[in-house]
Amino acid sequence: MDTIRDQDGDTADATAGPDAERQARWEQQERAAASASRDIADVPAVEVITTTAVHLLSAAAVKVGLADDPATQTDLDEARKLINALAGLITAGAPEISDMHARSLRDGLRSVQLAFREASVIPDPIGQGPGEKWTGPVT
Repeated sequence: MDTIRDQDGDTADATAGPDAERQARWEQQERAAASASRDIADVPAVEVITTTAVHLLSAAAVKVGLADDPATQTDLDEARKLINALAGLITAGAPEISDMHARSLRDGLRSVQLAFREASVIPDPIGQGPGEKWTGPVT
């Protein structure tokens, strides 16, 4: 009987064909998902909020042209969506996280809002740019 081994060292009958391999991969993915679920339970909410905000901030910075290759990476439509989501998260999450965390996130948000305004061919009126619904006018 031929056997195959997955990354965890578990074996499956290779003569059973692709179905056995698929089942072995599925079981491995299920174990990984269960492990990740247990791990996320140990992460404090402040860390989840700030990590999510940093990911949104990084993506927004790339989309407004603050990355390595602005000629190919700038996408203001995508940047607007990311900035709006970031502003909403920071505004809603600020009372739940410390002022130290909120202040640095607000500074980053303001930076990408200003970069968006500079990158726009036709800038939004003051107070109507991305995220300004939640943050107020950014100038």
